[in-house]
Amino acid sequence: SQYSAVDTNPLSVYIMQPIWNKIINIVPLWIAPNLLTFSGFVMILVNYFLISFYDWDYTASGTSPGLVPTWVWLFSAFTTFCAYALDSIDGKHARRTQSSTPLGELFDHGLDSWATSIFVLSFFSVCSRDNGKTGVSVYTMYIYLSIVLFNFMCSHWEKYNTGVLFLPWGYDISQVVLIAAYLLTGAVGVEVWQKPFLFGYYITDALVVLLIGFSLFLSFPQTLYNIHRAHLKKTLKNDSLYEVLLPLVSPLLLFILLTVWVVLSPGNILAKQPRLFLWMVGVAFSNVICKVIICQMSSTRPELFHWFLFPLALVVYAAISGLLGWMEEAVLAVFTALVTAAHVHYGVCVGRQLSEHLNIYIFSLKKRIQE
Repeated sequence: SQYSAVDTNPLSVYIMQPIWNKIINIVPLWIAPNLLTFSGFVMILVNYFLISFYDWDYTASGTSPGLVPTWVWLFSAFTTFCAYALDSIDGKHARRTQSSTPLGELFDHGLDSWATSIFVLSFFSVCSRDNGKTGVSVYTMYIYLSIVLFNFMCSHWEKYNTGVLFLPWGYDISQVVLIAAYLLTGAVGVEVWQKPFLFGYYITDALVVLLIGFSLFLSFPQTLYNIHRAHLKKTLKNDSLYEVLLPLVSPLLLFILLTVWVVLSPGNILAKQPRLFLWMVGVAFSNVICKVIICQMSSTRPELFHWFLFPLALVVYAAISGLLGWMEEAVLAVFTALVTAAHVHYGVCVGRQLSEHLNIYIFSLKKRIQE
């Protein structure tokens, strides 16, 4: 199906697009668009692991400000801007080199579905976890991440039903806010997040309120409205309510299982290993949403239960029933490694299948020779 996306965000249309149109002219024509997409993703990963190295348990900013060197925050601003730029020009570059393919679309959205959680997890290091005085509790982090992923899911659920990707306003705004936050942290130090900034409220409080406000009162109603409008215009891809709602079943079950683990964990797993747990949430979500994106692109029906829900349900049951006992953290670590490996393997396989099917290379504009 022909790719169509709508962007109505004034920030994007009037400020960012003109900047991207300038940047795109520097990109040599022999570079494959997927290489741009992938480079941006690699930068996000490098930045994430760098921050993790200095701040594994999200306490550096709160208890020992200055533990994360200033250059790391400036590097974060730089990589976030580069990833944002590369993600914004890859499609333009594909049209410019006449190399737009379903593989490119899947590559772009698939990596975005993973990058979304990594952006959020990197940002948590800025505000640090709750230490009694300042910071954000690990439960707030979990809810925050879930809302961001819910937003991402909504735009692709909408595309699954209407055929049009309505780019959420939150995307450009969040990227600009992230870059500004890293620059501010680099310039002033993490202390800026630990002082009340208005009426005894912290900047982090304002950001949480903004995020929740944006998703629940802007993005989500917009999604429902767009689906409703398509229904009235008789342009909906799916006739029955069952088919309209089908892609939401697995992500919702995923969220329920994870939340049960968070709330009922005897060893309080989220507080003990927030970084591992939240990373696992992001990867699992990305895999579930990639299936929806593929179904939407190939006009196939998603399965009711994603395979991943079964091992997760087993692990959650073993954890909350006390079967795992002191091994809960070790099991989470192994499980997280397996889920990450499975997700990478899945991405590589789908990429290779599509590149063979479409007779193209993933990272080069040269055509494959027909065998």
